[in-house]
Amino acid sequence: MIDSTREDRLIDTFATLADTLVADYDVVDLLQTLVERCADVFDIAAAGILLADADGELEVIASTSEASRLVEVMQLSARAGPCVESFTSGSVVSLPDVEDSPPEWQRFRDSAREQGFAAVFAIPLRLRETTIGALNLLSSVPGALPTQDVRAAQALADVATIGILQERTLRESMSVREQLTNALTSRVVIEQAKGVLAHSRGISMEEAFTLLRTYARTNRLLLSRVAQGLVEQTLVI
Repeated sequence: MIDSTREDRLIDTFATLADTLVADYDVVDLLQTLVERCADVFDIAAAGILLADADGELEVIASTSEASRLVEVMQLSARAGPCVESFTSGSVVSLPDVEDSPPEWQRFRDSAREQGFAAVFAIPLRLRETTIGALNLLSSVPGALPTQDVRAAQALADVATIGILQERTLRESMSVREQLTNALTSRVVIEQAKGVLAHSRGISMEEAFTLLRTYARTNRLLLSRVAQGLVEQTLVI
């Protein structure tokens, strides 16, 4: 159960994670904060996070100790273990005693035992149908994680997931906006360059554009750059 002191720490952790929804932040720093707070709030030996890259491959992104990082790396190497299973299924995977690991998790079990971990609980980083990684909670003693703690850990993971997905959406949105702005700016310059060519050559705007485009392709230059050169009189066609 979460006592009053732990409840205060839990509330503070939620507040810290929630700040990412309204302020600039670093994803790695966010996740490092999450694992450190989880280790403190849930009284566990260590915590770590695996996050999927653009190709869906999991990578260790944050951990509270070298020992937990090694266990997570072993899971990735073996492509088996609680965290990998949690990411794949999108569900919480509880292993109160690593000695009860299924045969296919042998490499994970051996690594966990070697690093002094007796129980592991994996919480998915998910939003609806999207799972982007998993949070590993590792204990040095066997035993189940209280249901209330599991729910709290899932809630923290959910908030972190929203923050990460928001950051990705904003980054992609900014990229799209920048591309659109550049495209619109380039179009204005191209129209100006067409006018320059049409006036100097005594040709139509359509012919000027064809000439502009042909020159750019022949010389393997960006159309916008050729247009800019014509407008600024640093290029002659």
